Amino acid sequence: MSTDTVLVRKGAYHDSVSLMRISRALTEMSGVEAAMVAMATELNLGILRDLGFTVPDAGPGDLLVAVRAHDTKAAVEEAERRLTAVDRPESDPTEQPPLTTRSATRTGADLVLVSTPGEYAFAEAQDAIHAGLPVMIFSDGVPVAQERRLKELAETRDVLVMGPDCGTAVIGGVGLGFANVLSPGPVGVVAASGTGAQQVTCLLDWAGTGVSHVLGVGGRDLSAEVGGLSTLRALRMLDEDPATELIVLISKPPSPEVARTVRESVERLRTPVLFALLPEVDLTEATERALRALGRPVPEWPSWPAWSGKQSRAKTIKGVYSGGTLSAEAALVAGRAGSAGGDFVDYGDDAYTRGRAHPMIDPTLRVEALARAHETDLVLMDVVLGHGADPDPAASLAHAVARTPATVVIALIGTEGDPQDLHRQAAAFREAGAAVFTSNAQAARHARSLL
Repeated sequence: MSTDTVLVRKGAYHDSVSLMRISRALTEMSGVEAAMVAMATELNLGILRDLGFTVPDAGPGDLLVAVRAHDTKAAVEEAERRLTAVDRPESDPTEQPPLTTRSATRTGADLVLVSTPGEYAFAEAQDAIHAGLPVMIFSDGVPVAQERRLKELAETRDVLVMGPDCGTAVIGGVGLGFANVLSPGPVGVVAASGTGAQQVTCLLDWAGTGVSHVLGVGGRDLSAEVGGLSTLRALRMLDEDPATELIVLISKPPSPEVARTVRESVERLRTPVLFALLPEVDLTEATERALRALGRPVPEWPSWPAWSGKQSRAKTIKGVYSGGTLSAEAALVAGRAGSAGGDFVDYGDDAYTRGRAHPMIDPTLRVEALARAHETDLVLMDVVLGHGADPDPAASLAHAVARTPATVVIALIGTEGDPQDLHRQAAAFREAGAAVFTSNAQAARHARSLL
């Protein structure tokens, strides 16, 4: 018979990604029916209530450990062991770490990364800008008026604001957020899309062409409300970089007025700029144009056909994506196939990530979507590798792919240097019955050919 145990650790903060991984490890233990290790936010208390646990007296600064199991003691001990491992400091335990962004800027840092809940990001980013430091705002849920204010302030301090909702950047070879292992090279990227930047830079890497820097600017930067302030600054910065021979600007459809302003600004730059703007061009085609502009050959992009016979003709298609730009690109390429109905969902959108880890880290929502795909003939999805992403996405997603009766086509975004081992991931998804492509546009075209 199962019993419930709910513990509260007052004032014990941990980041959501670490806690999500501990929760997942506990749920995989024998005899555990439900487990949740999370901060006691209102959202998480609601989830705990929905799971049928008795909700304790706790606040957002407290840690919850909730277990329903035949042997709750063993599960709680495992949770404590894993939490202790996370708690263990990697540096000198006698050193007092900075407690605020303002104090951290006095430690010799040259960039600030903000990854707080969106309602708290403005103040932290503002402190960084006042200190004269560039800032990457990983946080989503930041009001657009605050974004505009931060970027206007950054203009007065001559610094760059990357974000909000900036998931990917590479500065001098150092990846921030979700970042692939990339070779150094002559291409600089300005991206109002994290997964769009990852697709282009991974294809460049496959072609033997590296990048100098990847400067994310946030998905709203080219909107009329923000005015492309960070894009314009990032273009100027790359133009002044002697290692950058070509700049690629990546975005979903920008505001027409902002696009005109950016194009006028580009005409004053010394470094050539290639525009990769959906729907004008897909990301694979844009990459090929960049290679030709550099006088480099365009390779055949790797792909792996499905091992099983699940690749059959289909009438309906569903997109199950973790990247917004990849989802939009796939919908443009595959969703217009004749009269075929299409439903493309970006599970990385703010509506799905509030209170939970991004789907590149936590596969739960997409596993559930695959389980519900019995009424769909064809599923098109992305799997994004690299630092920050799920260390082994095939471990959970491949089983879900194998169980769904739908034909599955996967865009596997990554490089051979990524820690997940791209070839092993491709083999696992092929064995599960999926066709795998390193180009999202080619995956979408393959899916379209099946409709």
